[in-house]
Amino acid sequence: MIKLPARWLVKLAAMPETGMGYQVVSIVLEDGSRYDQAVVIEGLVTELRGSETLPFTSEQIADVILTHEKWDFNAERRNAK
Repeated sequence: MIKLPARWLVKLAAMPETGMGYQVVSIVLEDGSRYDQAVVIEGLVTELRGSETLPFTSEQIADVILTHEKWDFNAERRNAK
């Protein structure tokens, strides 16, 4: 999990939730890399679709874009076990 810096928390707090208690976002890094379908819960990036780890740090984040691009991340978690 990665805790988002305050500037991203303020931005996301002003936007609607994707589902109960979470938002689905794209994470854009300083080097231009983009990671779509990341789950943010209470200021933490908790999941990234298609990845078991989060391949970036909070310091590398250049933008957080709310997308609401849902997927059944709970089912993926169950199937991975």
